[in-house]
Amino acid sequence: MAIATVNPATGETLKTFDPLGDAEIDERIERAVRAFHTHRVTGFGGRAELMNRAADLLEAEQEDIARTMTTEMGKTLAASRAEAAKCVKAMRWYARNAEALLADEEPAAADIEDSGAVRAYVRYRPLGVVLAVMPWNFPLWQVIRFAAPALMAGNTGLLKHASNVPQTALHLEDLFRRAGFPEGCFQTLLVGSGAVEGVLRDPRVSAATLTGSEPAGRSVASIAGDTVKKTVLELGGSDPFIVMSSAGVPEAARTAVTARVQNNGQSCIAAKRFIVHTDVYDDFVNRFTAAMRDLTVGDPMDGATDVGPLASESGRAGLEELVEDARACGATVLCGGRRPEGLPDGWFYEPTVLADVTPEMRIHREEAFGPVASVYRVSGTEQAIQLANDTPFGLSSNVWTRNPEEQRRFIRDLEAGSVYINGMTASHPALPFGGVKRSGYGRELSGHGIREFCNPTTVWYGPSHAETGAGAAE
Repeated sequence: MAIATVNPATGETLKTFDPLGDAEIDERIERAVRAFHTHRVTGFGGRAELMNRAADLLEAEQEDIARTMTTEMGKTLAASRAEAAKCVKAMRWYARNAEALLADEEPAAADIEDSGAVRAYVRYRPLGVVLAVMPWNFPLWQVIRFAAPALMAGNTGLLKHASNVPQTALHLEDLFRRAGFPEGCFQTLLVGSGAVEGVLRDPRVSAATLTGSEPAGRSVASIAGDTVKKTVLELGGSDPFIVMSSAGVPEAARTAVTARVQNNGQSCIAAKRFIVHTDVYDDFVNRFTAAMRDLTVGDPMDGATDVGPLASESGRAGLEELVEDARACGATVLCGGRRPEGLPDGWFYEPTVLADVTPEMRIHREEAFGPVASVYRVSGTEQAIQLANDTPFGLSSNVWTRNPEEQRRFIRDLEAGSVYINGMTASHPALPFGGVKRSGYGRELSGHGIREFCNPTTVWYGPSHAETGAGAAE
């Protein structure tokens, strides 16, 4: 895939970039190593000052970067602005909280008495240079939720971004440079996917994080396993949106629309499978389908647009294949199911609702990365849980019920990294984010995320420490 900005609303190639050569890649890795030796010994106060400065720059440039994101991958301009604003909040959150999140952990003296120590504690130390392989669907947020904690922990970062968002990637490198981070602290590698293995195998690179497809995750995990390097993977999702009989159906249906078509339906944590109790099935599906049908599809720069184009022609083709397979196998298309008429030659697809979906259909087990929803009818809690877990993915989940016992059951039994009760899944700086099963492993955000790329080091003092006073300056 060429490294290029191609407007998904028109299919026009706007700008192309030459990939870095081997010598340039080597130079950037070496620069990241040198930056790490400087950056890791700076105090949290200094890092926080730099991070807040980067946040201020991003806030001031919100409109420009929003237009770049919309041009490169097609999300609505309103969504791009919101993404930039969310990044600013996360950067300030980590600037404010990193020191406390990485504070030394000292057990009670009685708990370490039999270890022979007069004192012991755990100190979180940065790992080094971390490679971040990031996707196009949230081209700013996915990077910032790695970069903010990683840089605040004292690591340095190399970004291999998706090849269709090169201008966003370069903006990120420039942002941290202008904020005053040491030269090489955060760099963009404009390279194709074929260059990832060489970078990850380089002994100067300590770890990797990837958000993206399952095949990409398998590849990175395999290489990292062969070289014994730490990885965090956030892969696909096919999140259930469960509506039980006690739910407030009007609110659930309104939220369901946003949960399915946010980011033009191209979100790992978007609700994709709508599992509805038979007592409220007709009411929910009628409301949901009507609202999906009423969405405006069009130019993402237009404020009246609800759903823009998919990010790539191949992405739309893959979505069409899933819908046509379901239709051929007996699914009922309640709305959508085709390319909209009267729009320019972009990669648009109508918001779609499929009913009568069965396990034999591809869409039952594969992730639909676009504005296509599958609805299912269930008779009770057991069937809802069984159907929700009948997927190779386990990223997040949404449950709508006012029944406390049902809430406890879903929290206990849903196989997912998150369970959102009476609300829509989202990612927040203060809460850990990640999945189970084939949705990946490890966590981003919160204290869990910042510690992923740290070395939790045990520090132990023997009896001579007390006799000599060694370490008293700590």
